[in-house]
Amino acid sequence: MDFGIVLALVVFILVIALGIPLGWGFLGSTIAGLWGLEEPLSFIAGTFYHSINNYVLMGIAFFIFAGALIAQAGLAERIVRFSYALVGKVHGGLIIVAIVASVIMGALTGSSLPVISALIPLLVPQLEKYGYSRTYTTAVLCSCSFLGYLIPPSVPAMIYCLIAQQSVAAMFLGTVFPGLLLAFGYGVVNYFICGKYIDESKAPPALEPALRRKELAVATWTALPALGAPGVILAGIYGGFFTPNEAGAVGVVYSIIVGFLVYRDLTMKRLWAAIFSSIMTVGMINLMIATGTVFTRLLIREGVAQTVAAGILGMFDSRVMILLSMNVFLLILGMFIDGTPILILAVPLILPLIKQLDMNLIQLGAIVIVNVGLGVVTPPFAISMFVGSRLAGVKYVDLVRPMMIFLFLVGIPVLLATTFIPALSCWLPTVLLGIDMVGPW
Repeated sequence: MDFGIVLALVVFILVIALGIPLGWGFLGSTIAGLWGLEEPLSFIAGTFYHSINNYVLMGIAFFIFAGALIAQAGLAERIVRFSYALVGKVHGGLIIVAIVASVIMGALTGSSLPVISALIPLLVPQLEKYGYSRTYTTAVLCSCSFLGYLIPPSVPAMIYCLIAQQSVAAMFLGTVFPGLLLAFGYGVVNYFICGKYIDESKAPPALEPALRRKELAVATWTALPALGAPGVILAGIYGGFFTPNEAGAVGVVYSIIVGFLVYRDLTMKRLWAAIFSSIMTVGMINLMIATGTVFTRLLIREGVAQTVAAGILGMFDSRVMILLSMNVFLLILGMFIDGTPILILAVPLILPLIKQLDMNLIQLGAIVIVNVGLGVVTPPFAISMFVGSRLAGVKYVDLVRPMMIFLFLVGIPVLLATTFIPALSCWLPTVLLGIDMVGPW
């Protein structure tokens, strides 16, 4: 391997170790690599421009803005009430409320941090009054926070499609079953383990059947505008009324109308907060996509991706072992790097390997996005745990044990199922969009 590439990789590892923002780390590593290779820096400018001169980034920006508006518009309270009326009466039902609310909020925002930011302050104190351990409730919410990566519309899915040049509509459908399977698995595990985290003497009194039906009807009615956001977006995309990018703009308009005119919780101050957070997030993502693409293009141009693919293929004869090694690689990256940089860095490097295996790229997207989601909740660098522990006022280390239960009993098995059962990610896009749009299985 050339000295310049070795130098670039060393600089990149130092960037991670020192905690330097990865956008600038990608750029610094590229400059170091080009200097070591004695090549002109003009390579950076053209690649930087072309990487962000893409219409998919417009859709990503709209979805991020829509998610920020939803987080500010009072939808979380209605969703929690609806979830409680739906599943709150079963054993450990208030935790299942948290799981269902996370799924719905994740579908609305397409990201993990808005889910934690909205639901932890809302649910953790309330559930503590009903005898649920503050640490356990926080751990469940942190574990579920990444389900928005898998339930469409999903920002990571759009970033993957930008990098791998795949259909956004197909990728949205490809992650639905893994996401629902994760949510169901979390609910099952909670049913069996929640007893030791609950003080039953503080449980809320059960409602009479007639009152329960009335509460479900009222909660559903008040939550319909909130639940309508993903419905309008997905019906528009798959009904052919607008493209995924246009769907993001529709989501923004819908969220503003619901926030201002229906729930009336969206004020000008909250609107500005949503605009500001969206600008910061979109700027960060664009910087990482541009600089990360420059870095990975340099690695690919110098043959690193082909070397990685040849090395793994030479190390393992079995397709199973190759896919397992890819998952281990992605999970280890997820322990130290946030989700977006993993997509930018890893996907171009593993694409030559996947082409050798003749794997469907929609299935690859589902595998990568599940890995990225699990990385968000895997120590030592687990952004959801850092944010969740601070919002709930619990120790980071206290979240590790309950979260690892969910990771090993649900997260890893669903990841393996997504890896080795192609139909889990390919069946729905094939049925709804046609085999020609999805590609070979």
